[in-house]
Amino acid sequence: MTPGQFVQETSSAGEWKRQGNRFTGRITRDSTSAPGEGPDDQGRWPVEPGRYRLVVSLACPWAHRSVIARRLLGLEDAISLAIVDPIRDERGWRFTLDPDDTDPVLGIKFLSEAYRRTDPTYDGRVTVPAIVDTLSGDVVTNDYPQITLDLSTEWTDFHKPGAPQLIPPDRAEMDVLIDEIYRDVNNGVYRCGFATSQEAYEEAYDALFARLDVLEERLADREYLLGDTLREVDIRLFTTLVRFDAVYHGHFKCNRQKLTEFPNLWAYARRLYQLPGFGETVDFDQIKRHYYVTHTNINPTGIVPKGPDPRVWIS
Repeated sequence: MTPGQFVQETSSAGEWKRQGNRFTGRITRDSTSAPGEGPDDQGRWPVEPGRYRLVVSLACPWAHRSVIARRLLGLEDAISLAIVDPIRDERGWRFTLDPDDTDPVLGIKFLSEAYRRTDPTYDGRVTVPAIVDTLSGDVVTNDYPQITLDLSTEWTDFHKPGAPQLIPPDRAEMDVLIDEIYRDVNNGVYRCGFATSQEAYEEAYDALFARLDVLEERLADREYLLGDTLREVDIRLFTTLVRFDAVYHGHFKCNRQKLTEFPNLWAYARRLYQLPGFGETVDFDQIKRHYYVTHTNINPTGIVPKGPDPRVWIS
């Protein structure tokens, strides 16, 4: 069995096992901390517009979720945005898109500096999205599933007029869908791409396409996954679908068929792409350069494919 790129996250059977989220603080309306203070005794940071910085890569589907939610809810002025270079080297995510290769707000060159300021013993993979406190320089959270939920529920005082209600009053059905889509699709493509044994790859591949078949059927008679209203779960599925043909189909060997060959899923993804906050936050150049250049075990030549033509999303 050939070693994978992320050895610490690969099981002895060759299965990709995503690392947990190290920083799980939350910014909540219930925090008892005063403005400018750190977390309260329950780890809750105060909601303060202008205080926190959301660090993302436009290439990363997990980070892309938070970019879309922030845009849809109108939180651009409340939470600033930092974008890292899509090419991650051995030192991790870099602020080389900014002057002097330094984030102008945090004053750091690598996101790892904030991670290790917060936890000097941290030796795991540095991930995005991450929310950093601009007053202390500490990482509040890199808990990507919770970040978008909290943007919807804890920052309501700063939502734009008419902001969508991304969390339904009864979350039970959505939470089941979120879990299934995460396991088999969002994380499933990585389990295919980073598998280091044939058995682990085929197991992930079969689960991925079985779930896509279920979603294809579900979308036969509805506009969104939960009916006629856009919800959080649609954002979570979209960020994988929009990368599917560009990187997952070939680079991660998810090649039973392309997204464009699923009639309902393709029509659904295109509908979302053409909504405000979706297509305008997609950067296919950064997406492709990240995957094809940084995953050297999978693509040792570093050649980035020219296709597919992004115009298919709007034609």
